[in-house]
Amino acid sequence: MPLILDHVEKSFPGVRALKGASLSLVPGEVHALMGENGAGKSTLIKIITGVYRPDEGTVALDGKPLFLSSPRDAIALGISAVHQERNLIPRFSVADNILLEGMPVKNGLIDVKTAYAEARKHLKMVGLDVDPAIEVRRLSVAQMQMVEIAKALSHEAKVLLLDEPTASITDAESETLFRLVRQLRDRGTAILFVSHKLEEVLALCDRITVLRDGETTLAGAPMATMTRQRLIEAMIGRAERPVIARTGRPQAGTPKLEVRNVSTAAGHERISFKIQRGEIVGIYGLVGAGRTEFARALLGKERLTAGEVLIDGKSVKIRSVEEAIKRFRLGYVSEDRKHEGVVLGHSIRTNVAMTVWDRIAGRLGFLTARAERQVAAPLAARLEIRTPNLEQLVGNLSGGNQQKVSLAKWLAADVDLLIVDEPTVGIDIKAKAYIHELLNGLADNGMSVLLISSDMPEMIGLADRILIMHDFKIVHEHLNDRRYDVASVAIIAAIHAAESPA
Repeated sequence: MPLILDHVEKSFPGVRALKGASLSLVPGEVHALMGENGAGKSTLIKIITGVYRPDEGTVALDGKPLFLSSPRDAIALGISAVHQERNLIPRFSVADNILLEGMPVKNGLIDVKTAYAEARKHLKMVGLDVDPAIEVRRLSVAQMQMVEIAKALSHEAKVLLLDEPTASITDAESETLFRLVRQLRDRGTAILFVSHKLEEVLALCDRITVLRDGETTLAGAPMATMTRQRLIEAMIGRAERPVIARTGRPQAGTPKLEVRNVSTAAGHERISFKIQRGEIVGIYGLVGAGRTEFARALLGKERLTAGEVLIDGKSVKIRSVEEAIKRFRLGYVSEDRKHEGVVLGHSIRTNVAMTVWDRIAGRLGFLTARAERQVAAPLAARLEIRTPNLEQLVGNLSGGNQQKVSLAKWLAADVDLLIVDEPTVGIDIKAKAYIHELLNGLADNGMSVLLISSDMPEMIGLADRILIMHDFKIVHEHLNDRRYDVASVAIIAAIHAAESPA
């Protein structure tokens, strides 16, 4: 059942998202779709799934013109998608979310026993061992992503669209997903695979299409003819730029942040470490290790049950993010940028300026658009946020540009201790390199950074020291000299040792 898009156009207010883009998906093939953030990939997927209608061009399924009014129309025709933005209902159970379009019914009532059995079958396919009765909001971001994939599989799709499916999952979970993708391909499913991770695209996919600024720059090329360099040039129009190395060194003296024997209500036990001014300290661990939960504890979102936290040598008690900003100049870039990092329904101007509203308000406490623009404009230019103007809604931006907005608001706040949780998940190679350079530059200028990442090359490339967390404990500290072979062996050995104690 081939799916063909020919010279598709789509525009939004102030943005021409697709400019004659073309794509051809055929059964029994994994087709990669690549491009920078803002290239038009997600828009193309939303046209295929009935979220948007094209302004121009044609879409055909099995040789017949395709006219979709909604995603339900697409599902009915055997087209299913896992979108980069999660489409789960937080207060519904895992089973409810997976089977939402077709809950089993018996005697006029939902057959809960059958629903749970069906959900377990699809969860097993993606290698996720969770109770199908648990509410989705209690899962980690990575577990939610696997539930999204299980939900798509439940539709028994003939065309499966995967938009950044590995962005929030571990290497082991990715391998499970890749095995599943190959099995589906071999059964005759047409699969579109969107990813910013070049290595996994080169290893998994049969053909590739590349978009740049809404146009097709590489159309269905056989993957066997591709190299990393050729892909990068097709995506960004030039060769890959190396990341600028650190020039500064951590400062001696009183630590900016010190954590002493901290235990939390989330389950952490006797966590201790220090971060000097101008130092990047990383926390690395597998999904479920407790990294994000510990960051939230530092911000007062999880209760501390023992130990103390010191900032600039003074014991502090942080009760909220607002207090963290105002009293202690501590910022937090959340891994869940769409729900915690930015406000999608507000403008770039408002998002960037919101951390300093109290500072820029007039005498009577009134905010003006002009005052917000004075804060936001230089930061939008500095971070190269791609937008026609500062009034653009953040929800209309690409993932990479949304992440830049999330970072910009903390630069506006002039924090000197920044916690960044998975800063480059789901963004393209150019934006990723830019954010790495930015974090290096911030540290070189004296900012202290606590980096949480499941991207091992990112962790090794940025962190001065790497703390290995397993089961809510720090099990090892690695003094990092940025030699990937040495650091990766040390990290993996520490995790294995923690998983199999003598």
